[in-house]
Amino acid sequence: MAKDAPPRWDRRMQQRLARGEAAALGELYDRFAALVHSQAHRMLDDEDAADQVTREVFGYVWENPEAYDPKHGPMRSWVARLTHRQAVRRLRGAHGEAEGAEAKAEAWSEELEHRVLKATAAARADYIVASMPAPLRAALELAYVQRRDYRQAASDLGVTGDEARRRLRLGLQLLSTANTRPSADSAPPGYGPTP
Repeated sequence: MAKDAPPRWDRRMQQRLARGEAAALGELYDRFAALVHSQAHRMLDDEDAADQVTREVFGYVWENPEAYDPKHGPMRSWVARLTHRQAVRRLRGAHGEAEGAEAKAEAWSEELEHRVLKATAAARADYIVASMPAPLRAALELAYVQRRDYRQAASDLGVTGDEARRRLRLGLQLLSTANTRPSADSAPPGYGPTP
């Protein structure tokens, strides 16, 4: 690999984001959200503003993955630069922007937040389905993709009706966690800010 070539993960992540993969946004968020939030908080000294900047940065990344140029460094550095720019804009805005512009930005930001949260939930759901045990995944696929009731699913799976209902219930319980936001404490090892 050439000295200035971006890491493989960065290239793949950009390609996945460009294809509109919600799971890619979820992975990117899990990996860099703590970095973005802590940087914004250090600059703005305001928890709500740091939350807002975090949403805005990931919204921008989701809508503009082609803006990342691997020649200028790793994706982590790009995300940090986006955070810095957005925090500076917020600081400048706090010192003189009109209320109308601020209200417009707030509405845009809320829309972005909704889109990012929706994409993140979809990414978590994709991840949960991909990582659940095969029997649960098969039962869910029969019931919700192929529109089989639990009796038909039981027949197709070669299990009892009670077992098919149990698999569906467990699969749905796992999927119900897709809409919960992960806390900083629940981040996988190696993600988030470095000490």
